[in-house]
Order: sequence, then C-alpha cells, then structure tokens
Amino acid sequence: MAATASPPPAPASVVDDRLANVSFTTKLLRRPELGALIGAVAVALFFAVTTTQFMTLDGISNWTDVASTIGIPAVAVALLMIGGEFDLSAGVMTGSAGLLMGILATKLGLNMWLAIVLTLAAAMGIGFINGYMVVKTKLPSFIVTLATFFILQGVNLGVTKAITGTVLVTGLAGEPGYTSTNKVFGGSFWSPHDFRVTVLWWIAVTALATWVLARARVGNWIFGVGGDANAARNVGVPVERVKVGLFMFTAFASALTGIMIALRLGSTQASQGVGEEFTYIIAAVVGGCLLTGGFGSAIGATLGALIVGMAFIGIQFSGWNTDWRFLFLGVILLAAVLINNLVRRSAEGARR
Repeated sequence: MAATASPPPAPASVVDDRLANVSFTTKLLRRPELGALIGAVAVALFFAVTTTQFMTLDGISNWTDVASTIGIPAVAVALLMIGGEFDLSAGVMTGSAGLLMGILATKLGLNMWLAIVLTLAAAMGIGFINGYMVVKTKLPSFIVTLATFFILQGVNLGVTKAITGTVLVTGLAGEPGYTSTNKVFGGSFWSPHDFRVTVLWWIAVTALATWVLARARVGNWIFGVGGDANAARNVGVPVERVKVGLFMFTAFASALTGIMIALRLGSTQASQGVGEEFTYIIAAVVGGCLLTGGFGSAIGATLGALIVGMAFIGIQFSGWNTDWRFLFLGVILLAAVLINNLVRRSAEGARR
C-alpha cells in the first residue's frame, strides 16, 4: 500500500512592513511638527510667566499679527522645501509687490483691485521664471533665486526712485478702491483688540496647504519630488510642473503678504521684506521641514512662524533689547535642525 503524501506546509504569512503595528509614541515622533508644537508651548509659557500682557487679548493680537505676516509666506516656502527647493527671493518679493501695486494705483491711476490682480499676476510670472530656470538649467535653486533677489532689490530701488523721486510710495489711502481692499487684506476685526485680517488669511492658507499635502494627489507629488525626483519621474509624476508650480505659489504668497502690509500702512518702501526670506526658511525648518526635501508640513511652518511671532513680541513686552531676537532666531534654528534629525531617524527607522 502506497504511503500517503503529507500535505504541503502552509505558506508563511507575509506582512507588509508598512502595515506593521507601530506604537503611539513612534507615530507621534514621526510627526514633523512635533518639535515646533513643543517649542511653541514652551515659548508661550515662558512669556506668559515673565510678562503681564502677553496672554491678554491685546497681547495675543500683537504676536499673531507678526506671526501671520511671517506665516503666510512661510507655509509656501515649506511646501517648496518639501519639494526639494529654496527661494531666496521670497522676502524681497513682499517689497516688490507693495511697490508695484502702489505705483500702478498712484502713478497710473488704476483702481486698487485691478492693481492687486496685476501685481499678483506679475509675482506669479517671476515665480514661473524662477522655477523654469531651475528645472531647465539644473542650477541650484539657491543660486537662481539669489540672482532674482538682487535683481528685484535693484529694481525696487532704481525704478521706484526714477518714478517717484524717492524710494517710497505713499498716498495709497486716497486711491480708488483702497477702502474695500484694505478691509479684505489689511484691516482688523474684534474691536477694541484689533486682530488683523492677515490672521484669517494665515489660517486659510495653512488649512489649504495642509489639505493639499494630506488629501490631494499633488501633495503626494510634492513629497515624491522632494524625496527622489528621478523615482517620482519614473512613476509618472510631472516633476518639472510640480517644481514650477511651487515656485509660483511661493511668489504668490509673498506678494500677497506685501500687498497686505502696504495696504495696512498706506505706503511702502524699497527695503520692505529684505532679509525676511531667512525668517521664512527658519519658520519652515523649525516646523519640521528637512533641508534635503521630502519631509515637513504646513502646520509645522505655521507653528514655526508662531514661535517667531511670540518671541519678537515677548521680547518687546519683557523690555529687553530687541536685538536679542536675532540671537533667538539662531538658537531655535540650531535646535530645530537637531530635533529634525531625531525625528527623521524615527521616521526612517524603528518599529516598537
């Protein structure tokens, strides 16, 4: 009688590593904005204890005002950094936008609404040129946008002085359309505390960018392009279009901020925004964006901007020399890079 063949062994269960159980602590450490959240709470508590007005409604309106004008472009800069690029012209773009809008309104007699539309279109055009130059020449975005920085700074000074005789554009408040545009872009709400409308725009930009990164297909493209552009291209991601679009969005956000500041003040000057590009980058890095791309979040950049805003106003409320804010920026930048390295190792590494 023939021996009965034994049944073959059951196939081994193969579990996708991405589906493996991950502890809550590990999930939390993988959030890019974790460090910024801890930092924001720490800074808020410090100034709440050391000053009397910091956590009052008037105090909050002050530091959210500063944070919002940093946060709007910082969110766009964060998306660009996630995509693996930098824009060193973002700061000077705020001044260029205010000057262009002012010249169109005061010297050419355009309605303020039309001047704003044309200014935003021009800014996006410059963003397109930046992106196109980067993707076609393969030059580092650091070099391309540094050149744009100097070009815009020269135009701001030279053209404004040639047209107005000074490096200022004033008299915006008397132009047609100013009242309505100021309500939308430069006004305030919640009297008598006078929170700025820019805070609402900041929240809206952060929410939109967060939704894009988390829910939209282009969000996956941004992470893919920043993580490995060649791999992303091989799976059908339009790498060049994504990068150009990110540069255009950064220019748009920076110009929008410049328009808001100019409308609020009723004037603008050629030096507006120069140097602020580093503050935007610091906010993005503090918020968890890696300098190598492929990692970060819009919420993190917003928290980074919030930290900067709280520190600037907190130092002022404390009666300290405001020059200390530069020391603070350097310290938080270094601390953020160290924390981001820890977060990256957690994100790339262990299951617990």
